[in-house]
Amino acid sequence: MTVKVYSTPTCPWCKKLKAWLKENKIAFKDLNVAEDEKARAEMIEKSGQMGVPVTDINGTITVGFDEKKLEELLKKK
Repeated sequence: MTVKVYSTPTCPWCKKLKAWLKENKIAFKDLNVAEDEKARAEMIEKSGQMGVPVTDINGTITVGFDEKKLEELLKKK
């Protein structure tokens, strides 16, 4: 399973999302879209917007910290 989190260092929801993933022992790749232009372009292409956090779980995009949706996607492994 591949989990990517597109985030910025100042985003409180990004911090909550990453803490939740760590608590649930989910390995993820954190992409800082404030500094990484390639990651930012990838995030906008996938989600169609600039808002963070954006989570990519095996190609399924979740915008924001939607705990219920994330749990459902992660259970599908």
